[in-house]
Amino acid sequence: MNFRINNIVCLSSLLGLCLVMACVKDKNFDTPESDCESDLTANYTIGDLKALYVDELIQIQEDWVIEGYVVSSDLAGNFFGTLHIQDNLIDPTQGLQLEIDLRDSHLFYEVGSKILIKTKGLYLGMSRGAIKLGGVFSAFGNPAVGRLPAAVVGQHLFNSCDPLGSPQPKKVGVDELDDSMISTLVQFANMEILLAELGLTYAVKEEETIRTLTNCEDLELELLNSGYSDFQANPLPEGNGTITGVLIKDNKDYQLVIRDSSDIAFTDIRCEDLVDEFTSSKIFISELADPDNNTGARFVELYNSDSEPLSLKGWTLRRYTNDNTEISSTIDLSGYEIEGNGTFVISPNASEFENVYGFPPNHGVSINSPADSNGDDNLELVDPFGTVIDIFGVIGEDGSGTNHEFEDGRALRNGNVSEANPIYTPSEWTIYNDSGEAGTINVPQNAPDNFNPGIR
Repeated sequence: MNFRINNIVCLSSLLGLCLVMACVKDKNFDTPESDCESDLTANYTIGDLKALYVDELIQIQEDWVIEGYVVSSDLAGNFFGTLHIQDNLIDPTQGLQLEIDLRDSHLFYEVGSKILIKTKGLYLGMSRGAIKLGGVFSAFGNPAVGRLPAAVVGQHLFNSCDPLGSPQPKKVGVDELDDSMISTLVQFANMEILLAELGLTYAVKEEETIRTLTNCEDLELELLNSGYSDFQANPLPEGNGTITGVLIKDNKDYQLVIRDSSDIAFTDIRCEDLVDEFTSSKIFISELADPDNNTGARFVELYNSDSEPLSLKGWTLRRYTNDNTEISSTIDLSGYEIEGNGTFVISPNASEFENVYGFPPNHGVSINSPADSNGDDNLELVDPFGTVIDIFGVIGEDGSGTNHEFEDGRALRNGNVSEANPIYTPSEWTIYNDSGEAGTINVPQNAPDNFNPGIR
């Protein structure tokens, strides 16, 4: 009888143990406690710790405690094996990446929670341009910072008893980034996905994938997405707007990692859909120069007869050499503007131009460009929409001996001309050369005395 009772007790105990074990889904049995730590006090800063790294991996031997606020989350699966903290909820000065082998770390270290880290025994090193704190592993025989095993994470990372905070992203521009921002929460405005990548998903399945962010100034930033994230298969957003994420670094390139697709708010019109290219008949060619004494002092001058500045985005200046009917060379004028009632001087030899005339040109270009004509070529000024706004010469006709030859001389737009003309009209010009044919003036011009670039 006792034998049977003992067997039943044993079977019941075994069954209970089996049920308990069946409820355990995670192999990380030694996960950190969720209780907060009230006895620890920081005695070292993230900045102090990062300053210790020089050129090689170090193991920290001192009983330092640093504190920081969590800004990353692995809830959506876009972060894995890393925890990013910054030294302040608002306006952080430093951030730090912690390497931990702990799944679902967001359950223990929520975004906005203040954590304290006992650094003694941890390793500090640099990987791919970013300073990291964690355990150690061997890479091709060389020690490097690796993930801290889950079993010992709780011996180094502790939640503070401070209430949960709300980290505010630092608003920055793509051209303002520096290494102090690594592992901090940042936000960019007026960003969008590169046009060539629209229609793609956030990431290739099960592959770490780089997508490209750009702004209206064509500055780019890499967006790093995990192929295991919850939003991996979602299409990239099409609009323009703000994006928030944790800044990281891959060697020389900064990258942004979002915590979830909700970090992106692209609700505005894309840059390329905005009307920022304009046409105007107020911009025209006002002077062409081929000095008899110095080919390095050649130039083309444009003039804006409008009282307002006009952007040259998308505008081009085209040259047809001699009697060619095909374009020989082009100057892209994007990135510049002409002031109201102002000139814009283009030189094929900027250093010689400044040496001769005493000031730099507005735009220095190459030799054999439209600004480097020897006087018998034809030029067109073209707006962003492909319309010829102004012209000098007759396309397909060599200028030699014609009413549009300015060899060894100067072609000057008359002062009463205030608008562009897409049809060459000789009466709008006073032309000096070395031949005097077809109503031109046979008086070769020398630089600088016979020219006044920048003045109309």
